[in-house]
Amino acid sequence: MNSIASQSAGKIRFFKADLLIDGSYDQAMEGCELVFHTASPFKIKVKNPQRDLVDPALNGTRNVLASVNRTSSVKRVVLTSSSVAIVGDSVDILDYPGGIATEDIWNHSSSLHHQSYAYSKTLAERAAWEINKEQQRWDLVVINPSLVIGPGINPHSTSESFNIIRQLGDGTGKMGTPEFFVGAVDVRDLAEAHFNAGFFPGAQGRHIISAREVSLLELSEILQKKYGNQFPFPKKNLPKFMIWLLAPMAGVKRKMVRKNVGYHWLVDNSKSIRELGINYRPVEESITDYFQQMIDLGVFKK
Repeated sequence: MNSIASQSAGKIRFFKADLLIDGSYDQAMEGCELVFHTASPFKIKVKNPQRDLVDPALNGTRNVLASVNRTSSVKRVVLTSSSVAIVGDSVDILDYPGGIATEDIWNHSSSLHHQSYAYSKTLAERAAWEINKEQQRWDLVVINPSLVIGPGINPHSTSESFNIIRQLGDGTGKMGTPEFFVGAVDVRDLAEAHFNAGFFPGAQGRHIISAREVSLLELSEILQKKYGNQFPFPKKNLPKFMIWLLAPMAGVKRKMVRKNVGYHWLVDNSKSIRELGINYRPVEESITDYFQQMIDLGVFKK
């Protein structure tokens, strides 16, 4: 981070803050016109979803926006929500108009004990819109990304997306992978979406940020074309009944398997292209750049 700052105009300042402490962002916001609220834990396996997911996402959003309300200079807030605040389970899309998800859709299928991460993101975004409606000074622009891939500024990632892609090459899925479809977006395109959401005067509302739908097996096949047999990539989809049977052993709930495996993940990203000017990188570029960074870091032990 410091090396990036040294190569850029202006200066970067750091402040101590905590999402769960009211008022801890007041000092950092002083004199600012634009606030980006990006922090929320992305974890799939948690022991206490209320404590580990809902509280940081919901109370964190409330605390940040309370600071915004106390800071008269702020004119716009850009909130990083998620596509899971739109789509809870892939099967839900079958009931959407035209069989595709748009920014008009809200996730109604997640709960504290089913897709709890999606539930936390949905609660947090809804709270942000409610707080925004109660005042007239600052506007709210929301970014709803799908699975984020691509090389990071901080390569030593602990994110869930890092774990998903790592497992394609570390042998975890060498016997096969679930027929699981996701949306994918390059982290560099997502960064541009945030910037444009902050600085394009006409930006408003929610924005699905996703290049396209892709399956885990397709990601594996892309990597196989690049790296051949250097890594034990999955080469087939496992039967859904097998995934369903083995799910508890992997810490995955069978309900999640039933409602997601085998169902396509279809969303309309045209608003992000039209209003934020995003020109999405090919998923092939994103996944190979990401995987190569992992190789360079020595993530995969020979």
